[in-house]
Amino acid sequence: MKRSRPSPLDERPAQGYHGPVQWRHLVEWLRDDGLITPAEADKTIARCAQAESAQPALVRLAAVGMQRAADGRPMDVEDLTRFVAQRAGLDYLRIDPLRVDVGKVSDTMSASYAERHKVLPVQVTAAEVVVATSEPFIDDWIAEVERQSRRQVRRVVANPAEIKRYTAEFFALAQSVRAAIKSGGAAGTTSFEQLVELGKSGRPLDANDQGVIQVVDWLWQYAFDQRASDIHLEPRRDQGVIRFRIDGVLHPVYQVPPGVMNAITARVKVLGRMDVVERRRPQDGRIKTRNPGGDEIEMRLSTLPTAFGEKLVMRIFDPDTAVKDLSALGFTPHDAGRWEKLVQRPHGIILVTGPTGSGKTTTLYSTLRRVATEEVNVSTIEDPIERIDPALNQTQVQPQLDFSFAEGVRALMRQDPDIIMIGEIRDLETAEMAVQAALTGHLVFSTLHTNDAPSALTRLMELGVPAYLLNATILGVLAQRLVRTLCPRCKQPDDGASTELLAEAVKPWKINSGHWRPYRPVGCIDCRMTGFRGRMGIYELLAVTGAFKALVTPGTGPSALRKQAVADGMRPLRLAGAMRAAEGLTTLQEVIAATPPLE
Repeated sequence: MKRSRPSPLDERPAQGYHGPVQWRHLVEWLRDDGLITPAEADKTIARCAQAESAQPALVRLAAVGMQRAADGRPMDVEDLTRFVAQRAGLDYLRIDPLRVDVGKVSDTMSASYAERHKVLPVQVTAAEVVVATSEPFIDDWIAEVERQSRRQVRRVVANPAEIKRYTAEFFALAQSVRAAIKSGGAAGTTSFEQLVELGKSGRPLDANDQGVIQVVDWLWQYAFDQRASDIHLEPRRDQGVIRFRIDGVLHPVYQVPPGVMNAITARVKVLGRMDVVERRRPQDGRIKTRNPGGDEIEMRLSTLPTAFGEKLVMRIFDPDTAVKDLSALGFTPHDAGRWEKLVQRPHGIILVTGPTGSGKTTTLYSTLRRVATEEVNVSTIEDPIERIDPALNQTQVQPQLDFSFAEGVRALMRQDPDIIMIGEIRDLETAEMAVQAALTGHLVFSTLHTNDAPSALTRLMELGVPAYLLNATILGVLAQRLVRTLCPRCKQPDDGASTELLAEAVKPWKINSGHWRPYRPVGCIDCRMTGFRGRMGIYELLAVTGAFKALVTPGTGPSALRKQAVADGMRPLRLAGAMRAAEGLTTLQEVIAATPPLE
């Protein structure tokens, strides 16, 4: 949550004023302080007088679009809220729900009391309770809250729309959890031995209990609103922990009793058509739902037995993944053109490499979705199917039925495919089937877990694929990583950035200092004070040439292959990332942490 302390010059509370903020008074204060011109004040009063509304004064004036005297920019609700905070001599607060302990703040006062006085507790410590209000000139509720909570009240001023929204969400969540606990949620698995003996963990809470249903629904909508990529439900001895992964970083969200955590997990498993009784073995599932905007969201589920219960991870797939173009993925024009030429080839093998969580799936699905026209048969064999796409024919391997990647590719070969995507090449048999498919006139996409692009060739040779077959089939290898991007709203030029660090990071390469325009993270409410918002890919693309093929032999190491690939136009990962940092899209520290050093 972002607090901005008013400057001494702005600490001028409205003299003698007490009561709700009136829109006429607010317009006069803005005019008196020179933030709007007298003509703009008169125009605003005329507009508001004509359009009577029951909305709060701040929301009503923001809808009018008063123009600032300094730059002509319309004043929004946050601008007006910040101004009212300065007038009242209080801190301004933009509420960040991920930083609010819902359990604690909901115990401070009742939902009806908060709604009646238009206030919302946002932080509780041993000494004080911080309460957000949009009416800083009304304070007759403070004494009662201090008496009930036995803490000192510190007021902050926040957007009235946010206060109304989060009051409903926070207290509804807390009420659902309390209802779940009363229904038997205090019982739960508390030891490893209880995992082995099913049914001996006490009276479990019903997964269809209304309180549990509400908690799960809130959890999903909350995750979609916060741009989470994963939801983690983690059982602990005393409390279950709920965490969201946002931009690659985990954030704690809420803690619930173990029994409630078990019930939430059971509810999700029911919706994902998983075996609710089986808690001793890992399971996979899938759920489709909708976000607040009405877009269909797909989530992949994975459970894992731990010492204190089942750990459940829900991976949320971006509905826009299938339509992202190469620039949105992070491709530079240099690599985008080379990648387009590769995927237009009629047959051969194209590999995407990188560690888990480096964005390989997004790149592959975006590429396949764009080449999957009505004239082309695109078939995949995956473990598991990452994301259901209506334009693709997707098959999942079933190891328990002896249906492996190799067997799946063998079956696909009889399905008249044009393009085949193999989820991962893990063994020689799968690699041989991929080579066979490419030799018989199919374009094959697959992934490998290697640190860089040239290492993919040596890995396949180590698996046992002959070099001459690799030379006949491999078209190119794309290695990639994900780095956090700087928040465009709050990033600032980094005049003190070390050019020595840049030189050391890209050594033996050099980046012209004239192109070095670094930015640094600052932090605002849009990025949760991290300075970063979203992630982008950085890539190194190895396109196989005649000179490169001559080096693909069992005796050639990755270093020699890398040198030839660079000579053929490949930009190493570290260099590609440094160039993105030079453009001000990310930081050099992010790039160094995500990429292997240059040789």
